[in-house]
Amino acid sequence: MKILTCAQQKEADAYTIANEPISSIELMERAAAAMTRIICSRWDTSHRMIAIAGAGNNGGDALAIARLLADKGYSVNVIFFNVTGKISEECLANVRRLDETAIESYTEVTKELTIPAIKPTDVIIDGLFGSGLDRPLEKGFAKVVQMLNSSPAPIVSIDIPSGMMGENNSTLNRPNIIHATLTLSVQLPKLAFLFAENADLVGEWLLVDIGISKDFLERTSTPYSIAEAEEIRSIIKPRKKFDHKGMFGHGLLIAGSYGMGGAAVLSAQACLRSGIGLLTVHTPVCNHALLQAAVPEAMTEDDVHEHIFASETDLDAYQAVAVGPGLGQDDLTAEALYAQIKNCYMPMIVDADALNLLARNSSNLSNLPADSILTPHPKELERIVGRCSNSYERLTKAKELASYLRCYIVLKGAWTAVISPNGSVSFNPTGNPGMATGGSGDVLTGILLALLSQGYNSSDACRLGVYVHGLAGDIACRRMGEISMTAGDIIAALPEAWKQLSDKNNVNPE
Repeated sequence: MKILTCAQQKEADAYTIANEPISSIELMERAAAAMTRIICSRWDTSHRMIAIAGAGNNGGDALAIARLLADKGYSVNVIFFNVTGKISEECLANVRRLDETAIESYTEVTKELTIPAIKPTDVIIDGLFGSGLDRPLEKGFAKVVQMLNSSPAPIVSIDIPSGMMGENNSTLNRPNIIHATLTLSVQLPKLAFLFAENADLVGEWLLVDIGISKDFLERTSTPYSIAEAEEIRSIIKPRKKFDHKGMFGHGLLIAGSYGMGGAAVLSAQACLRSGIGLLTVHTPVCNHALLQAAVPEAMTEDDVHEHIFASETDLDAYQAVAVGPGLGQDDLTAEALYAQIKNCYMPMIVDADALNLLARNSSNLSNLPADSILTPHPKELERIVGRCSNSYERLTKAKELASYLRCYIVLKGAWTAVISPNGSVSFNPTGNPGMATGGSGDVLTGILLALLSQGYNSSDACRLGVYVHGLAGDIACRRMGEISMTAGDIIAALPEAWKQLSDKNNVNPE
């Protein structure tokens, strides 16, 4: 699913109107009808609807929704803000159409920007400003937004909360942005919806299909997208009757240190549950017995050191290598890691302490092989690129780093972002807060190692890996609940997740 910029969304509307048998006002009516159905499904006629409409097309949507709600028996109050006297053609048409409907009250505000008393049982329809807004709200409109936010009623925003930008909101004053309960986004989501700090602004968001031209959407390029099940399923390689373990690759996992052998266990177990043919774990001597007992399917290679990773290892026998889970940050480990990277000739998965050691001496980053995969959470990324004030800045810096290193960056979190060297970003829709637990990242590293070992390219491995990781988390959540989930529960759910994705008859795995 593509994520268009706000400018592209405007172009999509114009293209649809120009190339399909529909006028602008008819397209607006189609959007209003779809949004009205959703509102009616959430709130019955016992709730008074208060439509807050601006003078642009977003206001036109709000006025059309108000009319349709009144036709369905709702008590509707309309407050139309016409401060400049400049009204869009479609908005004006919907002002006139209100004469055909028995709404409870209509107030046109031209000077004093205010709103009436609002009760907890009311529902506010926010159509003040849409995605075309190009400046922060100030003065009177900022005051109106603050009054709406302080009201006890739920707010339904049309397309985007008023005062919010579709991409970068770093310069905006958050109290001057509507804090929506529900946002009804036209056709596709906005990039800003996927950023953590905007969650309380957007609230729950739903997509409203208004029939935007499929031709336009297909031919319009955008760097941002959200992965979909069918796209991910198409990546999976089929297995043939005469395939053997040698055809599914041999991976090397460099992981574990004294007191953190569990990270190596979790990563190895996830790797073996994700289709790898053979796995060797390079780990300190102290973890040898643990690995042999906990993961008997894996081979172990002991480091020269009793407690830490202190010596690079030969890679000739392997198709892929991952380093980082439970590695520790000893100075000897840092030296061994830098040497291992310098002499590595295949894409490498770099996670956890390996990332922290690279942040300590960032000159070694440039030695990473092309198409390597870095899997930082936000703080690990910031140790490399510097402190970021918001998610948009963090994503921008991650894109710059991926381009510079010619590597893939998996920026972990809700809506995990797979960032390619060419600047494209695929957001992952699977997963839940129950996965915010120690070891979850180690599980992902194991999955990615399995996929690279089997011959998946880095792009496919990242997108498939984060999707199945999140899907397994969702399955585990249904079994255990978010509070009780552990990384081991994610591993236990991997077989079902892979089965769902591999089942061609399962149209919507979840």
